[in-house]
Amino acid sequence: MADLDKLAGGRFVIFGRAGMDLYPDPPGTKTEEAATFFSCLGGSSANIGVALTRHGGHCSLVTSVSDDAIGRFAVNELAKYGIDHSHVKSVGAELRTSLAVVETRVEDHQSVIYRNGAADFEMTIEDVSAVDYSQFDALITTGTVFAQQPSRDAVFHGFELAKVAGLPLIFDVDYRPYSWVSPADAAATYSRAAAACDIVIGNDVEFGFMAGAFDRGLEKARALANDSAQIVIYKMGEEGAITITADGEFRTGIYPVDVLKPTGAGDSFMGGFIAALSAGHDVKDAVLRGSACASMVVSRVGCAPAMPTTPELEAFLNAHPGPTDVD
Repeated sequence: MADLDKLAGGRFVIFGRAGMDLYPDPPGTKTEEAATFFSCLGGSSANIGVALTRHGGHCSLVTSVSDDAIGRFAVNELAKYGIDHSHVKSVGAELRTSLAVVETRVEDHQSVIYRNGAADFEMTIEDVSAVDYSQFDALITTGTVFAQQPSRDAVFHGFELAKVAGLPLIFDVDYRPYSWVSPADAAATYSRAAAACDIVIGNDVEFGFMAGAFDRGLEKARALANDSAQIVIYKMGEEGAITITADGEFRTGIYPVDVLKPTGAGDSFMGGFIAALSAGHDVKDAVLRGSACASMVVSRVGCAPAMPTTPELEAFLNAHPGPTDVD
């Protein structure tokens, strides 16, 4: 079991994809009616890196991008946000960087993600072995990395190297069905990954998926907290979250806002939560700060550019009446 106090160092190595997001502009426009699009950095792991850097963290992303204009766009965006990309590898052939077309609207929202021949699945054991884990304080990964080889074996190998270096392992389940060969393979692989990690974050659907039935999701989360993980967060959308630790469990609400879009909340929550733990906040306060970050992002355009800074988060918390009541 890793020492979570290491998070105070604020240096994070992150496994997973970076890509390009395109948003029909102006907000509210449907994709099929759009004449103009707004581009920004995308990909769940890259978004988490942005969220952490906005709160003063230092992040390095380990992934692969296509050797083309879209891959170079992703690398340029990482540099713009101050994320180290020295472990981002370019790959050729017909491999492509992830591209998402995402609407800034709630009603009839459409997100179209292009993942054919995804370049990020080309991350290898050699790539993760090249990382000096002694220079980091925690490893973060999202579930997308496990969907195909060689990325899957690479990440599990990276887990072992990080453990030897004493790093806490942090896992955002982030289940995307379209990337997997079968649901059974996904459930077994996610369960294996979750059992290896110190902090596991997912929503009720994802935990239910791992458990084999939606109504057993909370049971799965509690079992992980009992057997291996130090912190497990079971998110329930508008109903808030249940956080489970060795000291017991507690429930928290959400911060209501005027929502522009449903995307980006999970990445922002992860970044805000981990940044808060890194800054010395207790677990409950960290969960609430993560929840506030999630609300801020869904009320703004984009994902990466919508991630709040610490001063913006403090201003939001000071002005907001508070989270919903869960009693």
